[in-house]
Amino acid sequence: MRRAFALFIVVLLFAGLVGGLGYFQFVFKPRMIRDIISKTPPPVPVVAVVDAKTETWATRVSAIGTLRAVAGIDIVSQIGGVIATLNFDRGQDVEKGAVLVQIDDSVERADLQSNLATLKNAEITLDRQKSLVVGGNTSRATLDQAQAARDTAAAAVERSKALIAQKTIAAPFAGRIGLRTGNTGQYVAPGASIANLQQLDPIFVDFPVPEQTLSSIKVGAALEVTVDAFPDAVFKGAVVAIDARVSSDTRNVLVRGELKNAARTLLPGMYASVSVTAGAPREVVTIPRTGVSFSLYGDTIFVVKRAPGEQTGTVERRVAHVGDARGDRVAVLDGLAAGETIVSEGQLKLQPGMSVRVDNASALPPPPSPRPKE
Repeated sequence: MRRAFALFIVVLLFAGLVGGLGYFQFVFKPRMIRDIISKTPPPVPVVAVVDAKTETWATRVSAIGTLRAVAGIDIVSQIGGVIATLNFDRGQDVEKGAVLVQIDDSVERADLQSNLATLKNAEITLDRQKSLVVGGNTSRATLDQAQAARDTAAAAVERSKALIAQKTIAAPFAGRIGLRTGNTGQYVAPGASIANLQQLDPIFVDFPVPEQTLSSIKVGAALEVTVDAFPDAVFKGAVVAIDARVSSDTRNVLVRGELKNAARTLLPGMYASVSVTAGAPREVVTIPRTGVSFSLYGDTIFVVKRAPGEQTGTVERRVAHVGDARGDRVAVLDGLAAGETIVSEGQLKLQPGMSVRVDNASALPPPPSPRPKE
């Protein structure tokens, strides 16, 4: 009896010990850890900052356009024949009037010689009939027949010359030859393309702009163009024409600019990003692009409030109206004043009213490659 009671006491103590350890491990300890974590202040985020500044920018309108040749044609023959000579290479620059293609004209030249002989004989006959008419030895009708025969022979000569001229294809303007589709000895049908010729200097850029901005774009306005093929180059030109109608589908109007292209690096059909000067220069508040958090619900900026010389402060989130961009900087039209300090890096970890520590040494280096075009 006593032994059973002692065993019961031992089991009871063991169960209490196990229960106490379980309570400590699965209830008390996690609760203690949560209390410690909840009472520990979160680490202060480190951000890079920059001061907003005032710059003088000209108002600009941005658009996407396409480069077009001032003049561009397919080199074709008016009449069929065999190509006798090709006087150009692929990609060659040619001058105005240069003979590009010679179609075999041996038959036409033979006809020309025959027609010249006929013309000479008709002119001799006409002169003889004129002399006879003066002496009264022939009728006026015979003279008229001789005159008609002479005119017919002269027309045949001119026709032969015209056919020969049509088989000599010359460049109507200076430009660059593209890929060649014809070869020496090949027969070409009337109207078949042999190559293409493009005038590359100057070159046009056509781009649409919304009708709301039409009043600010004038003929002669300066424009700048960049292309994907040469991302580091900026090509400058001016607006030369504005279309006389607005598209009823898009409510855009087509504008044409002209660019100098002495090096002939720009080619027709290239995609172009266009920026047109559309107004007098004005002062704007600018910040780095990285300081703006863009979203569908509005663009926001984090402004840092801190005492002079202090490395810590609090952040305030503001909705800002963002305007034009120049390189890596963007204009803020409202919501920010010049001289205010904004967060340029580290916005993703911030909440309004949060404390931050300023450390510009943690800022990322500038990207090695150009920022993608918008």
